[in-house]
Amino acid sequence: MKREELKSFILENYIAATDRPWQKYPSFEVFRHPGSGKWFALIMDVPRGRLGLSGFGTLDVVNLKCDPVLVASLQGGGGIFPAYHMNKENWLTVALDGSAPDDILRALLDMSYDLTRPKRRKK
Repeated sequence: MKREELKSFILENYIAATDRPWQKYPSFEVFRHPGSGKWFALIMDVPRGRLGLSGFGTLDVVNLKCDPVLVASLQGGGGIFPAYHMNKENWLTVALDGSAPDDILRALLDMSYDLTRPKRRKK
């Protein structure tokens, strides 16, 4: 799945607010739960070398929150990396170049959305 496809998928399937919080990085886009403002996805472009990849230029990626039990087992699988610039125990970075299977990306997006959902208060 490519960047624009993912963005469309998020906006069509989730209740989400989107913004670009960093003027220095206008291509970085955050998707949040409205109300709480918690992030569940961050789409950005990062230098390939920062992900341990060879070559020049940048790669579109998305950071997603993940169950810590699954993080280690998913890293290294097609297009899935330790989180770029986030807590590596709870977040993953997924390449948006088609190397990560779309069904895995959608499942990770669902998980991220659920893990960052505002908690219900007990009365």
